[in-house]
Parts: sequence; C-alpha cells; structure tokens
Amino acid sequence: MPLIRRIPKRGFNNAVFTHRFAPVNLSSLDLFSDGSKVDESSLRQCGLVKGEWEGVKILGGGKLKPKNLVLEVHAASESAKSALEAAGAKITLLKK
Repeated sequence: MPLIRRIPKRGFNNAVFTHRFAPVNLSSLDLFSDGSKVDESSLRQCGLVKGEWEGVKILGGGKLKPKNLVLEVHAASESAKSALEAAGAKITLLKK
C-alpha cells in the first residue's frame, strides 16, 4: 500500500475561526423611515434578522432610496458602503 494512503489525514480546519453574519440587502432597508437608527435589535424587530448570528452584514443587493439612516452594523460590503454614502446614510462598523 502506498505511503500516502497509510498516513492519517489530519490538519488545520478554519471553521472554528469563521464569523457568521446575518445578511441584509440594501433594498430591505426601505422599511425604515427617514432619520431612523438601524442596528441589530431594530432589524430583529422588523423580522429581517432571525436566528443566532454573530452580527449583521449589509450587502449591496437592490437600490436604496435617499434617506438619512444611521446604521450600526458589524460589516458591510464595499458596494453597500458606496451606495449608503450616496443615499445620505451614515454607517458605523462595530467591532465584535
């Protein structure tokens, strides 16, 4: 039997160090009124975030109408950041 088949297959697994964020698209943020504060608790009250997550990540899917939202989330994609700034929203990234 070849040596490679006799050696046990063990090693590093990165699954322990991953972060699971709840995804929220830009188009979902139209539920909030102008000047609202958007954080994880407000997203849970609206039903946009369900289950156990380590934080919230804003994704760039869809369009956002111009609103003065104040977002406090854990992560955001680059396209979402640029779209939020163009719509007049202020985003703050929290550290986990």
